Amino acid sequence: MTISRRRLLSVAVLVSLGLGLAACAPDAQPSPNASAPPSATSTPTPSPTPRTPLEQAAERVDRMPLRERAALIVMGYAAGTDSAALSAYAAGGPRGLILMGNNVPGAPEQLRALTDAVHATSADALIATDQEGGAVARVPWDQLPSARTLKSEEPAAAQTAFAARAQLLDDAGIDINFGVVADVPRSDGSFIHSRSYGTDAQAVADRVAAIVAGERGRVATTLKHFPGHGAAEGDSHHSIPTTGMGLAEWRTVDALPFRAGIDAGAELVMMGHLRFTEVSPLPATLSPEWYGVLRDELGFEGVAVTDDLGMLLSSGDPAYADPVANAVTAVAAGADMVLTIAGSTPETAGLIIDALVVRAESDPRFAARVSEAAARVAALADAART
Repeated sequence: MTISRRRLLSVAVLVSLGLGLAACAPDAQPSPNASAPPSATSTPTPSPTPRTPLEQAAERVDRMPLRERAALIVMGYAAGTDSAALSAYAAGGPRGLILMGNNVPGAPEQLRALTDAVHATSADALIATDQEGGAVARVPWDQLPSARTLKSEEPAAAQTAFAARAQLLDDAGIDINFGVVADVPRSDGSFIHSRSYGTDAQAVADRVAAIVAGERGRVATTLKHFPGHGAAEGDSHHSIPTTGMGLAEWRTVDALPFRAGIDAGAELVMMGHLRFTEVSPLPATLSPEWYGVLRDELGFEGVAVTDDLGMLLSSGDPAYADPVANAVTAVAAGADMVLTIAGSTPETAGLIIDALVVRAESDPRFAARVSEAAARVAALADAART
């Protein structure tokens, strides 16, 4: 059932309950001792301001033990298609699970059984995958068009393709698609070109916004790789691509697709391992400055998730050789969810959770940061269940 259909069903149930109660109520009869109706000058009692979904999630998170909050903001990986093993992994460790190709069984009904088992471990369990289409597709029965062809078609074609792709993922029980490449490569020789929607920033922005609209109500949409793989050329799986571009130039090109996707309602933004030396000496995944730009300048209020922190290990830079330390640094900088795949063992996510707890116990500001991040992730989980 899609998110939108679940919401409609919930509304229908509430309406029917309300009508039933009204039908069962006796006709109102005035009491002989009833007071006179209030005069026109009476001041009505103000209605309480409805709480936002994020406020409701924050209240729920405040009641959680610290370790549960930390578990909420970690998304881990465990190999295989054994639903019992993956469920045990999710139940005892991170509340987020990313499905890679080796996690996907051979048939849609088998995948749905696996995701149902994982979701049963926690109301906050979230399952994600990378389903761009084409070369990056974890669910193999997705034969829908990818960026390779959609970049030369009208934005409406991208919206149609990703609406169908999102429905496929929703039917499989997947909550999040890390699937919308918002990068603007500078040439067709770029590492990211085949996965992008062109070299013109506005054309990319138009298609990104259309894709977000297509996925809306089916899966949570993720824009990647902020602040933009096009400006910082190179493969971040093996290095930390670096550019001297400043914010002024970035705003005119690479920011456009991310702004368009955020304005269209994307629920997540994935931070890339990209270094803009004029903005920060750190890769964006670990940079408070870039999280600040995302929040304060682009107005993003959703979940900021890191790209796979294991990729930093492959850079060979000794400053990023510890995946657990990288995760703590990312959360302190502003990440709401940390993702660990490459170089991870089933124990890695648990070690990250432990480290987050230890830091939070000794640092009130970091504890508040963990709670803030957990509230955003919990609100995302709430939306996926309604």
